[in-house]
Amino acid sequence: MSKYVFPENFVWGTATSSYQIEGAANEDGRGESIWDRFSKTPGKVKDGSNGDVACDHYHRYRDDVALMKDLGVRAYRFSVAWPRVLPKGRGATNAAGLDFYERLVDTLLAAGIEPYLTLYHWDLPQALQDEGGWANRATAEAFAAYADVVSRRLGDRVKKWITHNEPWCAALLSNQIGLHAPGLRDYRAALSVSHHLLLSHGLAVPVLRQNSPGAEVGITLNFAPTFPASRSAADLDAARHHDGYFNRWFLDPLFGRHYPADMIADYIEAGHLPPEGFTDVRPGDLKIIAAPCDFLGVNYYNRTVTRSDKVPEEENLPRTVHVAPRSEWTDMEWEVYPDALRQLLTRLHLEYGPAKLYVTENGASYSDGPDAEGRVRDERRTRFLRDHFVAARRAIDAGVPLAGYFVWSLLDNFEWERGYTQRFGIVWVDYTTQKRIPKDSALWYRGVIAANAVDEG
Repeated sequence: MSKYVFPENFVWGTATSSYQIEGAANEDGRGESIWDRFSKTPGKVKDGSNGDVACDHYHRYRDDVALMKDLGVRAYRFSVAWPRVLPKGRGATNAAGLDFYERLVDTLLAAGIEPYLTLYHWDLPQALQDEGGWANRATAEAFAAYADVVSRRLGDRVKKWITHNEPWCAALLSNQIGLHAPGLRDYRAALSVSHHLLLSHGLAVPVLRQNSPGAEVGITLNFAPTFPASRSAADLDAARHHDGYFNRWFLDPLFGRHYPADMIADYIEAGHLPPEGFTDVRPGDLKIIAAPCDFLGVNYYNRTVTRSDKVPEEENLPRTVHVAPRSEWTDMEWEVYPDALRQLLTRLHLEYGPAKLYVTENGASYSDGPDAEGRVRDERRTRFLRDHFVAARRAIDAGVPLAGYFVWSLLDNFEWERGYTQRFGIVWVDYTTQKRIPKDSALWYRGVIAANAVDEG
């Protein structure tokens, strides 16, 4: 059996987000978010649930930090709820909201756990959505002001800042596909949203650097490594387009390459952009977006295999979608394919050259619950994590500057449009009693952290 030892000072962490775990949605002056509104709209969430209580982390954060300390976790990635700090999105600050995050940060530091703070994990204040949301350029400016408020308060203690989590989801999944809040289906507006999200990132970077001297600042993207279903020209072109839609549309401007020209052409042809191009981009915007960052956060769950719907009949080529056996899919119906993580990290390193990379999310949803002995034997999650850790170590062997790995998620939680039907946590949560039970995967992870190594199964 091979043992994969990680570099010294490799960061082992876990991650959550505010709306998914905090609860206390109507307490201590917190304003309404787009997820409060969306989740309470009939038919939007699978089980009709919402995040009003969730994991009650707002009241139980000390116990949750103690759980992390017991597991040996060295870093915790969490997000701040914008409407808890600025109930209307701008203007008057809610002191109780800032106080909460200050208590959380201080508790983490006292436990020897470094905070990695994400400013935006999708809970836009509803007041800003009422003004047009991220499709309104003014929201980017409001975000920079919000970043200033939070970093002025916490910048002396938080030294790892992430501006946005998964702008593809906040833009396309939420405003083009309509699966997430605010639930719109307007392709052109979604592209405007994508630009304003990236612009807000670029506006916030110098603010964070000023208020938190010596800190590292970055952004987290979610990726779908894209593979064609066959070598047909049509399938290869479908893979090109999907890679541009999901990956390059955000990567390229962040790394100073403008928006991909092939995607601009595709969007004009499809009527998603006007004939004159991406008119939301103003002079100077791209320079702001490409503000140098200290790291890129990588969220990876599964790959995408693309099959074109425009295959000329005369090609007559086999077009098999090569995916794993059905037994290797998670409860989210996502394929388990660890090697795509290695390929993704290597590609990012070779093509974009970020100074540092973190896997800021990786994990799996499996429904295993407590047995008669009260133990959660989630062998599939342990195997999933082990195989992805090995893939990450192989990327490091290839020269990738991977500095840390954050398992998603610390707790079972509110899984967006799926409600409480999915369990990603390494800690089981009984949503009725709020009892926490570390799963077998958590106990295994504790051993990995202690050894700074993983055995290949």
